[in-house]
Amino acid sequence: MSAPLASRRIVFQGLGALGVAAALAACGGGDDGGGSGSASEAPETGASLAATSEVPVGGGIILADQKLVITQPTEGTFKAFTSVCTHQGSPLDGVSEAGITCPLHGSVFSIADGSPESGPATQPLAEVQVRVEDGQLVAA
Repeated sequence: MSAPLASRRIVFQGLGALGVAAALAACGGGDDGGGSGSASEAPETGASLAATSEVPVGGGIILADQKLVITQPTEGTFKAFTSVCTHQGSPLDGVSEAGITCPLHGSVFSIADGSPESGPATQPLAEVQVRVEDGQLVAA
């Protein structure tokens, strides 16, 4: 009679180990707000990004192909950031005076400096250097 008990014990130990492994995997989701928002590549220095006239004062534009967001917090001041949320890497989808928004969990970032203002993100967007040349914003 000890053989069936030993077999059941082994089965229950195996099931317990699987349960622990599943719980650990679920906990490793990384929902701590500290994900990576770095774009895979910065634009080449001198690359033309957009016309200054395309970027509204108090708002901005998203350049999806370049994974960039360009803002103009005040007239004549242009800022550029990666357009990937620092919470879980989702593409950012909107820019307004209220901020740069992530559709996944509602994080909002400042148009002036890319810092997180609300939502689960805790890290700022990575800044990308830009300059104005003949009415165009170019990567610096």
